[in-house]
Amino acid sequence: MNPSQIAEPPVAPASTRAVREVVELDVAGMTCGSCAARVQRKLSRQPGVSEALVNYATGRATVELEPGALDTEQLVAAVQSAGYDAAPVAASAAEQARTFEDLERSEAREQTSLIRRIAVAVPLATAIAVLTYTQPHDQSARWIVAALAVPVQFWCGLPFLRSAWARARARATNMDTLIALSTLAAFVYSTVMLLTAPPVYEHGVPVGKFNMPLCYDMGAIIIAALLIARWCEAKARSSSGRAVRELAQLGATQARLLDPEDPSLPERVVPVDEVRRGDVFRVRPGDSIPVDGIVIAGASAVDESMLTGESLPVEKDVGALVTGATLNVDGVLQARASAVGADTALSQLVALVERAQASKPKIQRLADQIASVFVPVVLVLAALTALVWVLTGDGLQGMFASMHLQRGIDATIAVLIVACPCALGLATPVAILVGTGRGARLGLLIRSAEILERSQNLDTIVLDKTGTVTTGELSLADVWSAPGEDQDRVLALAGGAEAGSEHPVAIAVVAAARERGLELEPATEFRSIPGRGVRATLDGASVWVGRPTSLEHEPQLASVLEDWEGAGRTAVVVEREQQVLGALALADTIKPEARAAIAGLQSMGIDVELLTGDNARAAQAVATAVGIEHLRADVSPGGKLEEIARLQGEGHRVGMVGDGVNDAAALAQADLGIAMGTGVGAAIEAADISVLSGDLRGVARALRLARETYTIVLQNLGWAFGYNLIALPLAMTGLLSPALAAVAMGVSSITVVTNSLRLRRFGRTGRATPVRSRFQRLASIVAAAAIPAVLLGGLVLADPNSFAVPRSASITLAEPAGQTLEIYAESLRPGEVNLHLYLEGTTSARVSFRAISMRASSQSGKHAPVAFYHAGTGHEIAEVRLTRGVWGFRVAGADGAGRPLSGSFALPIN
Repeated sequence: MNPSQIAEPPVAPASTRAVREVVELDVAGMTCGSCAARVQRKLSRQPGVSEALVNYATGRATVELEPGALDTEQLVAAVQSAGYDAAPVAASAAEQARTFEDLERSEAREQTSLIRRIAVAVPLATAIAVLTYTQPHDQSARWIVAALAVPVQFWCGLPFLRSAWARARARATNMDTLIALSTLAAFVYSTVMLLTAPPVYEHGVPVGKFNMPLCYDMGAIIIAALLIARWCEAKARSSSGRAVRELAQLGATQARLLDPEDPSLPERVVPVDEVRRGDVFRVRPGDSIPVDGIVIAGASAVDESMLTGESLPVEKDVGALVTGATLNVDGVLQARASAVGADTALSQLVALVERAQASKPKIQRLADQIASVFVPVVLVLAALTALVWVLTGDGLQGMFASMHLQRGIDATIAVLIVACPCALGLATPVAILVGTGRGARLGLLIRSAEILERSQNLDTIVLDKTGTVTTGELSLADVWSAPGEDQDRVLALAGGAEAGSEHPVAIAVVAAARERGLELEPATEFRSIPGRGVRATLDGASVWVGRPTSLEHEPQLASVLEDWEGAGRTAVVVEREQQVLGALALADTIKPEARAAIAGLQSMGIDVELLTGDNARAAQAVATAVGIEHLRADVSPGGKLEEIARLQGEGHRVGMVGDGVNDAAALAQADLGIAMGTGVGAAIEAADISVLSGDLRGVARALRLARETYTIVLQNLGWAFGYNLIALPLAMTGLLSPALAAVAMGVSSITVVTNSLRLRRFGRTGRATPVRSRFQRLASIVAAAAIPAVLLGGLVLADPNSFAVPRSASITLAEPAGQTLEIYAESLRPGEVNLHLYLEGTTSARVSFRAISMRASSQSGKHAPVAFYHAGTGHEIAEVRLTRGVWGFRVAGADGAGRPLSGSFALPIN
């Protein structure tokens, strides 16, 4: 902002969009990104709704609609019709603080419930797995496993079943649908196998050693792993939203009200909700200020660090503004409430941060579209997987058909489990939730997620001088009067003319006149001319305070102005009836952190330009002091827009840093507007990013936070897409077991949340703020997309059963009487080998064995005994223990009709 300009009050640019009503709802019952997409779609289809955004990470729905089109109850009903619960969001910070307390209690109950279920699921799943793998064929062990699986499936897994049933009643699906289908499929399949498995006999006595293994362990391990993952995710999501909760809970819960007619009466302690605008309240040392107000008595230092990030307390006395939730340090203050409830600065800040967290960058739209159809697509892929495995096993028989069916079931269940819309749904909102929340704690307010995208390609920053590079607190440095004129009279005339303006120059002039005890005449016909000065009528004469109209006949004035401008001072001329009476020199102090702040921006590869309405010599003095090479001086308010447009026309991405008031038009023109100072209302309306502390170093910090947040968003999306694109094919081909799929799915969700939580360390004391080049950011995104391939590949290789299609052989022997003896041998490794013998007659029907024997001998002359077990009509199982090498087998026997059976074959064992 130009200190030599006397600007009129800012006029907010007219909005190009019609006025919309915004309603926010807290949505309960969402368990994955697909849920959020479904609620968003449901709300978007309501009549009068122009846009609906649902954030899975925060559980918040933001609905923009035509005024009066729908009420809150109708929107809540729409959410409930989709199978979820909803409630309107509280307006004030105090009400939100109570809502957050209720939410924290609800989250604590949910996490406690998960812990109880985990405490039951993990030991039972462990016992089930141990019995399944150590005693897979023991009949007693199989029944014990079935009994242990019941509480795991139907009590520990109840949250998944309940959610899936609720979605099914609403004719919808979500992640819990996949979990419920997969675990129930494993449970039902195992139960059917347990109850219907054909008996195998040894000497007429049934034995269970050749029964197919059951899958109870699969469902139990999946449920245990997913419960742990859901608990970790719940803890991480609770941590990610802690910043805005802490911000809302900063406010005082009580206020000390005074009688405005008689402040000496005893104070009344009331809940902060009962404070009304105009009430007088007292703040004692150590108390939090309850609401926004104006000090009417007392003086004290106030700690505003919780809102601005500025650690030094600010002195407050009569007439000063105080902000609710800030801390009174040492004195007693009496103040009159100027804003309460939803109108306080704290409530506005909380609302701003929540709107930013609820917003979505453009790249998230693709993830939302995928999440909305993700579960139905996965169900189709699972059905196709099952179909393909059934078709490819059509020619197999006996044990090999059962084994192939088992692998097909495993693959289908793995597809249902490994698919993870949660990672897609959490990738963007959690990063934005943590990033904007951390920014709020640092006094950096990011208005929406779209700003994160725009900050990535910013290459030029235009800085306003006054209030941005300098403190903006002008003071009178010198007075020059024309020959025969009195300096006090010059200052009094200037003060009287400027008394109607709120410009920093005017404030400094009026303050200097009053400090000298000068009497200021009331001005009439006041007029401000932006970029030039002010004209007013005092005592019937026209007075001009501003830039000189002409210096042709004023050589002495020209010399004085040249000296002042060379020293970096701002000069205004005082004229009465077009006669120069004198001039005033005003000095502005460069912010002590300005040079370091400029260097920080330049280290990010950003060009910095100083833009000011000051004269060139004064502007150059400031630019040289802070290390800025490019500057434009003598710029009018319209010229600021023209300069930004010129830079944009040359292909630059331009950010404008100003005070958020008189620079509103320039902030709107820039690709990214950044407002400085603690004027919360102006900052919210005028800029994309607000630096509440007024510290210029906050600009670079805000840009780094925005870039880091967006980089993590892209990393998360890269991980989520990479994970699903790799995991689904591995599961469909049977290379990823269901148990590993459950672990991978849980790790996927936890990873994106944990990656986002790294932003909580941003800007901590003693921690360097990261400065990454575009190449480094791109490399990190590529790495995030590639890591799932490495991790999933490692999981596949770490599981010895991943490629464990048992080595087997199929032999067909043609018998003399026309029968066919089919022999299936597995597995062809040193140790126990099973051979399944199937006898078929001439019509391919099974015929019984009357007698059967087999002799096994190796090439080295060793012999191995062969034991037979009866497994049904025309089905005998031979069991033999073999060593490495080639073994020959001779078969002898007779069928049920007494016809002879004979033949030989060889098997390689290695």
